[in-house]
Amino acid sequence: MRTFAPGMELHKTKGIVLRTVKYGETSLIVTVYTELFGLQSYIVNGVRVSSRKGPGKANLFQPAAILDLIVYHNDLKNLQRIREFKWGVLYKNIFFDVLRNAVALFMVELLQKCIRQPEPNPELFSFIEDAFLHLDTSEGRVLANFPLFFTLHLAGFFGFRIDDTYSERTPFFDLQEGQFVADHPQHPYVLEDQLSYLTALLLRTRQPEELRELALNQETRRLLIQAYRTFYALHVPDFGEMRTLAILQTILS
Repeated sequence: MRTFAPGMELHKTKGIVLRTVKYGETSLIVTVYTELFGLQSYIVNGVRVSSRKGPGKANLFQPAAILDLIVYHNDLKNLQRIREFKWGVLYKNIFFDVLRNAVALFMVELLQKCIRQPEPNPELFSFIEDAFLHLDTSEGRVLANFPLFFTLHLAGFFGFRIDDTYSERTPFFDLQEGQFVADHPQHPYVLEDQLSYLTALLLRTRQPEELRELALNQETRRLLIQAYRTFYALHVPDFGEMRTLAILQTILS
């Protein structure tokens, strides 16, 4: 660690790219969820320019990319700078496969809507990183069910964790309360019968490979992911719609 200016130090950290915006003619402003500092915005100069040595390096800042970074950090600044960057993980499929990329972009949008403060959370970072690594190699039912798994298990990191208390006596999943209940709620935000039971099965799934055992059809997945979006909208202020949801449902059909 070396100080370059008052309050400005160099740090090594992993980062997961969530958003990229063009800045000027050659640069980018990127939103990155970092292991060390949580959510941060960085200006990256000159990465959209090709040279004799090769094309620009803007492709490293695709949403869902996992990077190894050396960054300048100042707690008093909203926009930081990156000194060095390189691939932390070289995906085999996410950037090239339509299905996996659609799931990845859905995950990224969900993270953007939920992560709004810069506080670090190493456990959350590890969960997200591990999820993208599993997504990169998943196939078949694991891939098709992955958005459901990620959405349900992510909730616990934001204060509205769902406990699996499903039983014959508590067969309704109350989306507003975030729990399984004995009686049908007075409001419409509820899952019942098979959809409630499947939610319990997804909560019991601890590793993505276990999703292979869940034989869900397209309509069931559609109903569940719509319900889980409603669940987030009820618990995350200003959550809004998800533009990636329709694309995801079309591709996974």
